[in-house]
Amino acid sequence: LEDLTIYKCAIIAKFDVSPEAVYPVFFTGTLIYFFSVLCNGIILALILTQRSLHKPMFYIMFSLPLADLVGITTLLPRLLIDIVTQSNILYYPTCVLQGFILHLYGGGVYFILAAMAFDRYIAICKPLRYHSIMTPFTVGGVIALAWEVVLFALQARLPKCKTYIVNVFCDNMSLVRLSCGGDITVNNIYGLVLTGFMQVVSVGVQLLSYVQILKTCLSHTQSDSKIKAINTCSAQLITFGLFEIVSTSTILSYHFQNISPNAQKLCGIMIFTIPPVVNPIIYGMNTKDIRNTLNRFCRRFSGITCESLA
Repeated sequence: LEDLTIYKCAIIAKFDVSPEAVYPVFFTGTLIYFFSVLCNGIILALILTQRSLHKPMFYIMFSLPLADLVGITTLLPRLLIDIVTQSNILYYPTCVLQGFILHLYGGGVYFILAAMAFDRYIAICKPLRYHSIMTPFTVGGVIALAWEVVLFALQARLPKCKTYIVNVFCDNMSLVRLSCGGDITVNNIYGLVLTGFMQVVSVGVQLLSYVQILKTCLSHTQSDSKIKAINTCSAQLITFGLFEIVSTSTILSYHFQNISPNAQKLCGIMIFTIPPVVNPIIYGMNTKDIRNTLNRFCRRFSGITCESLA
């Protein structure tokens, strides 16, 4: 019976919410979730249905709202239900599935942003070679590289003899901590190496790309070329900065003893909720092709522009 309990169920930490705040938190979280689904869904639908957006840039960009939808859907609905029902028992395979998908989201975003920066570098700095470089094969390869899963697979080899998940959601490290008797040195070393590699590659590709883009912009005498290039890249820079701030805040929160457990849990949740809510707004405002396409839709169905609703 004990073995069955260990392998079938996990006890997950609760998010401490006072009884009078349970339903306000639930309805606020629900609004946030549906707002994110609506905004990211609009971006995805525009890229899928509008021929003017059938370009390598938007094929790569498609991965970002898709990843955001996957991330927030995997975390938030189940967390909100747990807050209302005060349940902290989770079917173990479901916990593993959630941890896998959240790991996929967190690692994928870094490489998606790097891929988008590389695409803008080719488009702005090597425009005559853009279509010969960004072929369907290249675009497909770049998108495939953005979704890595190797690190998560390592925790599956460890024997499990604990049931308590220290976070309000299942993630890779929480699942590793369920192990006992297994050597987690490989996980720790490989995790640090892979995390460092992801940061170096993502930040390095973006830094080199945007430095070259800046040089190209400064070398152009036409102000409209500079403005177009800056507008093209600003959304990606803002998105990357936002994700780095949120993820860094989460990492730091676990290294300060005076931060309450609730605050630490909230910081962990922010990685999977803030970017999916803010990113489609950033791209809707700063990407001219998406903004113009959305305005055409608004004029077609209501006779007004979407910008006039702001």
